[in-house]
Amino acid sequence: MLCAPGEEDESVCCVMQKWFKSRGGGEGGSGRAPPMGLSNSGKGRASLRDTQAALATALESLAVKDGAIKRLEEELREKEATIATLNTQLDKLRSVLPPLTGQRPHSLHGRISLRSLTCRNNNSEHHNRNSLQNDRYYTPPSSSNLSIIEGVSEGAEARVKRTAISAEPAAQDFEECYDPHYAPVVVPKSQKSKELLRQAILDNDFLKNLEMGQVKEIVESMYSVEYAAGALIIKEGDIGSMLYIMEEGKVEVSKEGKLLCHMSPGKVFGELAILYNCKRTATIKAATGCKLYAIDRKCFQTIMMRTGLIRQAEYTNFLKSVPTFQALQEETLIKIADVLEETYYGHGDYIIRQGARGDTFFIISKGRVRVTMKSPGSLEEKYIRNLEKGEFFGEKALQGEDIRTANIIADDPDGVTCLVIDRDSFKQLIGDLEEIKHCYGPVDLSRRKMNEEFSNVNLSDLRKIATLGVGGFGRVELVQIAGDASRSFALKQMKKSQIVETRQQQHIMSEKDIMMEANCDFIVKLFKTFKDRKYLYMLMESCLGGELWTILRRQERPMMCGLGFVSLQRDRGNFDDPTTRFYTACVVEAFDYLHSQGIIYRDLKPENLLLDLKGYVKLVDFGFAKRLQVGRKTWTFCGTPEYVAPEVILNKGHDISADYWSLGVLMFELLTGTPPFTGPDPMKTYNSILKGIDAVEFPRNITRTANALIKRLCRDNPAERLGYQRGGIKDIQKHKWFEGFYWDGLQNRTLAPPIVPNVHSVVDCSNFDEYPPDTDGPPPDDNSGWDIDF
Repeated sequence: MLCAPGEEDESVCCVMQKWFKSRGGGEGGSGRAPPMGLSNSGKGRASLRDTQAALATALESLAVKDGAIKRLEEELREKEATIATLNTQLDKLRSVLPPLTGQRPHSLHGRISLRSLTCRNNNSEHHNRNSLQNDRYYTPPSSSNLSIIEGVSEGAEARVKRTAISAEPAAQDFEECYDPHYAPVVVPKSQKSKELLRQAILDNDFLKNLEMGQVKEIVESMYSVEYAAGALIIKEGDIGSMLYIMEEGKVEVSKEGKLLCHMSPGKVFGELAILYNCKRTATIKAATGCKLYAIDRKCFQTIMMRTGLIRQAEYTNFLKSVPTFQALQEETLIKIADVLEETYYGHGDYIIRQGARGDTFFIISKGRVRVTMKSPGSLEEKYIRNLEKGEFFGEKALQGEDIRTANIIADDPDGVTCLVIDRDSFKQLIGDLEEIKHCYGPVDLSRRKMNEEFSNVNLSDLRKIATLGVGGFGRVELVQIAGDASRSFALKQMKKSQIVETRQQQHIMSEKDIMMEANCDFIVKLFKTFKDRKYLYMLMESCLGGELWTILRRQERPMMCGLGFVSLQRDRGNFDDPTTRFYTACVVEAFDYLHSQGIIYRDLKPENLLLDLKGYVKLVDFGFAKRLQVGRKTWTFCGTPEYVAPEVILNKGHDISADYWSLGVLMFELLTGTPPFTGPDPMKTYNSILKGIDAVEFPRNITRTANALIKRLCRDNPAERLGYQRGGIKDIQKHKWFEGFYWDGLQNRTLAPPIVPNVHSVVDCSNFDEYPPDTDGPPPDDNSGWDIDF
């Protein structure tokens, strides 16, 4: 369009004014175009040229900024894609996670979102945690330093689900691959080296809990290794199986490339690797030429198990020589042997004094004692005889209070060691063992008729409704059987290739066998299993009330505000006494059934307790459950770090008493929102457990009777735990904390639960998180045949 000179200036002026208005320009940012006063004069043309130059510069600057914005948006999209991939990997690599104590950014469903980090506000909603029905077998790739950011309310403590771990060998229990003829090789070393190793072990928070005989064998078995300056000893992320003790030189410890500290001779590192298979969490490099002593996991565990079995056999043989015990069965003697306590007496010490009252029985396990008597009216002690290793005294005290008729004096220059048991412990054990023997009957086969209803159901008959959970082995889907809209089920789908990769075949088969036969209202029922080339499937009853863990974290805590007002703040969550009592009672009923069938559970925690439609709790996830013969133990390290019993950590062998320990831990967590034993990494958690329940400070909201029950359940000595003694599990039910509890109503399911979940239909999965579709693609085939009986 052609314009006269004056018109052209005016047209440009109009364009400029419109441009400034659209950009919000003008003086003071008012949005008005600046007064130009343009005319045909030279002054006006100069002003116009200046304005046009400014416009060109501004447009060029905007173009540069637009380009930068596009690049940043592209970078943002790439990072979001990376985060999505990492979130998928987090679902697969769920590991043993330390509790998070600091505040964390808010995010949706426990996933990290870049936009949520940059755009969140202080009123972020408290979202549900990732929910998973039954799937948690993955052996941890790392012992710490993995974290899942959980969506929690402002000011609340972020928490993550805990995943159980299993030691190697995972394919079968440790005692089944134990070679009784295998003995660790004794490696010659100087007395100075032996003393350094012994002292390093005794100074270590974990190893100092070992028995002196075990410490001696470990010292004898350790072998030396040397590293030149700059050599890598341990690499962060590598799978570890060795424990090291420094003898000479200096090493540097780093994590993610950052130097943490230096270590000098006499220090121990790598303890976690001798308990179970895990990734190293730090790098250790020789700062100078170094000499270390090492021991591997197999050697360590063999020493622990071997010394335990030898001690058990020795103690049992001692007991067989005592007339009081000769009529008892082998499994009874094994239990008594477990209760015997070693007591040392120095040379010349009086073990028993004539005329004193006593209720203690003694067996000499090392050394010699002298027996003397005083004649009536005489102060002189007359020598009677000596007693040697394997002989005993004080057996009448087990039948009733005994008046000691002689003096027993330690008569060995090296002192005397006796195995001791008191009358109460003896009576409690004998009564308990007879009840257990009476309870352990044939396997309950009544479930087989119930399972027959599903004999004609095929995998193709199942219609998927929604995903209830995602875990290391696959997904758990809510499904319905075609043509039956009146009910729903949970279908657990597991990748066979990952089961084989993590060597969990035996645990999967054990879970299937136990759950198919279990007939208890407090245990989730498994109705049928399926398999194909890629997956195993378990069709179970659906518990649509969600996990107790999720409900616990959602609890609101009353907080006193100014002027006496009460506000509800979402915190770490805890239940009151009546609520905890109800859920604990449900677990007691489940344990009562399992233990009567000779089954040890080994993985109790809120994550493994599901609520049914009425609000009753059911036990789920039986991958670590195992049948035991009466009086026998199992040795595999497995469980969730915060819940494992001391005897599991120390490889002493464990049985159903480990379940009672975990029951005490569960009570504490439900009442307080956190377990009594925690740490920033599993090793510190284990050390906390080994310090015992008496080292734990109980919050004031735990009542005196609840405190007493927890401490009775979490006794260091397994034989002293409530539920494992004369009255069996009835001792727990009769405890004062349960006084007035309506056990019949619980068993008949007429007792009103404290929390009734909102479930509107048989396909309502609102108590679980939403999960995106699986985008990983199908796993590789597995046709090895290990699952032929699945």
